[in-house]
Amino acid sequence: MSEPATQPIPLPQIRALGETSRKDAWWLQPVATFAGLFAFIVYSTWAAFQGAHYWVDLNGAHYLSPMYSPVIFDAVGQHSGHAWFGQPPEWLVKLFPAFIGFSPALLILWAPAGFRFTCYYYRGAYYKSFWGDPLSCSVGEPGFRKEKYRGENSFPLIFQNIHRYFLYLALVFIVLLAYDAVISYTFTGADGQRHFGVGVGSLVLTINPILLGGYTFGCHSLRHLIGGKHDCVSTCSSARKSAYGGVSCLNRKHMLFAWMSLFWVGFTDVYVRLVSMGVWTDWRII
Repeated sequence: MSEPATQPIPLPQIRALGETSRKDAWWLQPVATFAGLFAFIVYSTWAAFQGAHYWVDLNGAHYLSPMYSPVIFDAVGQHSGHAWFGQPPEWLVKLFPAFIGFSPALLILWAPAGFRFTCYYYRGAYYKSFWGDPLSCSVGEPGFRKEKYRGENSFPLIFQNIHRYFLYLALVFIVLLAYDAVISYTFTGADGQRHFGVGVGSLVLTINPILLGGYTFGCHSLRHLIGGKHDCVSTCSSARKSAYGGVSCLNRKHMLFAWMSLFWVGFTDVYVRLVSMGVWTDWRII
């Protein structure tokens, strides 16, 4: 007995682009998402190419922008005191076109950017707000989406599957940024020695890894890594159950932490930049 022949039946595009019977302000969320992501992309790109004012060494304070941490090499001719290997070798500088120039941020930003770009929440956010795929529930999307979308098993969206590997890098960055926060509580005194102190910048740099930790430790991939791939979680291992429960708790607020951490990374860079330029004053609390 032969099997019946089957062939895919294309689904018609029922609604035209933006067409919907919804009466609420459905467009508000995708517009706000687009504005927020676009503003951050523009600012972070601009800040990354500056290669200057990424650290503070005024009034004894030691602050470092999270967009430049870790500083593998300083910008040419600059000495932040945070660089692992000092000045960049000439061959490395020549790799960057003259109109771009070398910036320490360009060596490290690909890791946190890749983590966010492939994040499960952010995929849904920019698919809707940038690609209109779909704009919102029950709202018509571009017709070619129905014809061209092939899932995330084909190029180029197959690269979204490397999110789990960016997670490992993101966890390392949490440790590095936490170290920067600790260093921000040391101030160089008149005797040339470092002493404990608290400035507004110390609090700003401390909040940053806390929010990033809430976002990173609530990652869907981490949740799967801890307990999702196991058939038995609750009764087989109390430690695994607790860890899985903790990640799941943060995961339920994943969108909130995603936006709060994104905003705070940008604000922290702004704070360090403006204090470094002398525009803002870093008030000493202790």
